[in-house]
Amino acid sequence: MATAPRIITLSLNSAIDQTITVPGFALDSVNRVVATQTDAGGKGVNVACFLAHVGHAVALAGLLGRDTSALFTRHFAATGVTDITVHVHGATRTNLKIIDPDGGSITDLNFPGPGVSTADVDAVLRSMERAASGGLDWLVLSGSLPAGLPSSIYAELTTWGQKQGARVVLDTSGAPLADALAARPDIIKPNQDELEALVGSPMSDQDAVAAAAGRLVADGIGLVVVSRGPEGAILRDRHSAWLAVPPDVPVASTVGAGDAMVAGLVHAAIRGLPLNETARQATGFALGALGEIGPRLPDPDRIEALARQVTVTPLDVG
Repeated sequence: MATAPRIITLSLNSAIDQTITVPGFALDSVNRVVATQTDAGGKGVNVACFLAHVGHAVALAGLLGRDTSALFTRHFAATGVTDITVHVHGATRTNLKIIDPDGGSITDLNFPGPGVSTADVDAVLRSMERAASGGLDWLVLSGSLPAGLPSSIYAELTTWGQKQGARVVLDTSGAPLADALAARPDIIKPNQDELEALVGSPMSDQDAVAAAAGRLVADGIGLVVVSRGPEGAILRDRHSAWLAVPPDVPVASTVGAGDAMVAGLVHAAIRGLPLNETARQATGFALGALGEIGPRLPDPDRIEALARQVTVTPLDVG
């Protein structure tokens, strides 16, 4: 008998990720596509599939456009994710990523999705309540919000998850992130740009990032993880702060790297790893995604090998 999922990831603004490879891509020019790949995506979708990839029972809640739902249904069946999504009128949005292997550039074109209503979110919440009836350990809230929803939705869902006894992970930006802080999610994972927008000031070095993360921890956030691209990530909780610096690896695509880090954080927490090893594990997951075209991870042994190459050092936070 299959294990009932005790992890729910939420994707209110899923996407069809279309990745095209165009050597020498240039604006105002005829470009030749040499390869194309279409994947079911969106941050919550990616986190769910990555967690299932390393052996966790996970359910994916959220909204999908009926016109394009078949792609997602096939993907969930192939990856072992329990599908508890709600289908709405229209098509799920498309994100187009143009990869130029000659110039080393990656260009994103993100389309809007169908407008939704709070009634649609109520239907999602009912599906989550049914899935959580046997207990819920983790709730992962990821991604932007579709048009028509108030920015307070993630704050409300954070409170709901906590009432179920779950630890809540939040990976979003802008007003939805700012509004949700009052509900004190257990883990947040902004990148540096998102953190700067949140606190309203630029940060010139890692000490400034660690200090800003520390202020959020002091306000009641259990763990703040700030991703900084090739410079690594800073993790800070109530007891310590760590810098995780990845090795220099070839980048096939950046699709899903941040979502892989979120999955790595949850995976490490379930394994009971200390914060320094959590930093190593989460960065290893992100590195694994960087080596794949589209939102994918290599096999778990490869992820572990990448994690062992991550340099983790403590930060002096006073």
